[in-house]
Amino acid sequence: MNELKQLKAIIKKFTDLKKTLAIAESCTGGYISHMITNISGASNVFDRGIVCYSNQSKIQLLNVNDDDIEKHGAVSKSVADQLAFNIRRLSNTDIGIGITGIAGPTGGTKEKPVGLVYIGLSTIEKTEVHKFEFNADRITFKKLVLEKIVDFLTELGE
Repeated sequence: MNELKQLKAIIKKFTDLKKTLAIAESCTGGYISHMITNISGASNVFDRGIVCYSNQSKIQLLNVNDDDIEKHGAVSKSVADQLAFNIRRLSNTDIGIGITGIAGPTGGTKEKPVGLVYIGLSTIEKTEVHKFEFNADRITFKKLVLEKIVDFLTELGE
């Protein structure tokens, strides 16, 4: 099943469950929000998507701790955790997703290679962060992040 069909099923399920969602996107630049809003009925579920590409936007819009960015870097488990938790809390939604990574082809280091992404998922019960490394061009990278998010949201809707 392709992502649009899966997203349509997720939106229907979340509408039935009266669950809402907000997303803080860095490296995906709004792609995840764009794909969700391609589905009719998304407004029943999708509250907002914030593109927080710069460190300053993460701090100003989503209250990410600037000391954590300084200590761990913007691409880190700590930042993804804060993005997911804070977007959920600030939006007053049931689910928050935070995404931070290095889409490439430049910007990587030995410690943080191109293709590294942290995806935070926050619910009222818990916040967790998943780390992935994708060997892909920028567009494919975004599609692979979307696939992971679709998987997470499918599991939450079960």
